[in-house]
Parts: sequence; structure tokens; C-alpha cells
Amino acid sequence: MRFADKIILITGAGGEIGAATARRFAREGGLVIVTDNNAEAAEPITTDILASGGKAQAHALTVTDRAQVETLVAALIEQHQRIDVLANIAGIAPYEPFIEATDANWQRTLDVNLTGVFLCSQIVARAMVKQRNGVIVNMASTNGLVGEFGMSGYNASKFGVVGLTMTMAIELAPYGIRVNAAAPGMINTRLSRQVLEADPALAQSYFKDKIPLGRFGSVDEVAAVVAFLASDDASYVTGHALVVDGGQLTF
Repeated sequence: MRFADKIILITGAGGEIGAATARRFAREGGLVIVTDNNAEAAEPITTDILASGGKAQAHALTVTDRAQVETLVAALIEQHQRIDVLANIAGIAPYEPFIEATDANWQRTLDVNLTGVFLCSQIVARAMVKQRNGVIVNMASTNGLVGEFGMSGYNASKFGVVGLTMTMAIELAPYGIRVNAAAPGMINTRLSRQVLEADPALAQSYFKDKIPLGRFGSVDEVAAVVAFLASDDASYVTGHALVVDGGQLTF
């Protein structure tokens, strides 16, 4: 198994992509540190992993709170002596046309999606530098590569994640640390299902007809890409945003 005896820290594991990623790492032998700002969301994922014979711990974690992240990372290092993989999955995606966007939503989106990645990565990277190895996988998006109506804050944050990923990869490479990002397109989550239910004709014309594979992706397909980037199978890959979009960006 690719992650046997590895310590895997996942943020946003209470969400659909985060939960799928946690389960994927656990199936491949990792000890998964399941975190979410909502502790109640992290518990069922941990319970499922343990019931399936995997290894997991649940922790509440607000990725925008530096002191809280530092406390958790210090506790994990004390308990396990290392962190092998950090998967920054936590994120939000409010929909607002640009001229109607509020300061509060703009700032909240940047705080969670970009500053949260910065804080968690910096704090974990300091431990990985001492280890002289480690892998960080950030959750970007195709919205970090192209624009989309009504998503100004989300797009800005995800473009930032892609740029931060590249810079981290350059600076951390001398310490044996790889940094990459997964960039999903339309994935079958609660949010995308709400779009389909609200206006099936629009969803068909705008999304499915522009995806060569003819469907939305699954959360398990995104989790598989995160696991690949975190594994030794990607040992010569760093500074890359791997698009997971069924070919949508080729149009």
C-alpha cells in the first residue's frame, strides 16, 4: 500500500471531496488526521474509516486560526514524530456577480481558500523541513486557471492557490518536499446537484455539453488524483496543477 505507516493531515475532511480523500488515504494504509472546522463533520468520517479497518483521528481545526493550526501540528509531531502528507482541501465557494459581491464574502473566501492554505502549509512545511521530506497537495480548481461568471472571490482565491503552489514548490524542493495542486472542474457534489436541479437545461448546455467526457466527475476521482500527487508514483512531479475536468478546458 502506497501510504502504509504514513501520517496524512487533511483539512476540510468533513466536505464531500475531503471525506473521499480521507477514505482513499486510509484504504492505502495511511493514518489519516481528519480535520474540519466543524468537529461533528469530522467524526463520522473517522468512524467510517475505523469501522473499515483503517486508521484515523478526528480533530476540529479552523484553517484561518494560526494558533490553532500550530497547536495541532505540534501535537501531531509530538505523537507521531512527523507529518508525511498535508492535503489542503478546506474551501468555500460563494456565488455572487462581481458588482454585487460584498466585502465580507470576498474576505471570507480569500481567508479560507488562500490564507488557510498558506497558514497550514507554512506551519507543516516547517516540520517537513526538519524531516527533509514531505508532500503538500493543495486544492485548486479550474477556476484558478480560467474565469467564471459570479465567482470573483473564488476565482481570485484559486488563482492564488495555483501561484502559491508553484512558489512553495520552488522554495521547498531543496528540502525534499514536493508541492502540487489538484484542479477539479465540475464534480458531482451537493453544489453541482443544486445547479442541475435549479435549471437542468442551463446545466446541460453550460456544463455537460462543454465536457468532452460528457459527465461531471466524482469525488472519488478527485481523491484519486490527490493520492497520486501525494504518492511516490509522482516523485518527479512538483509545482504542477493537475486538471481533473473531463477535458472541459480543451474547449
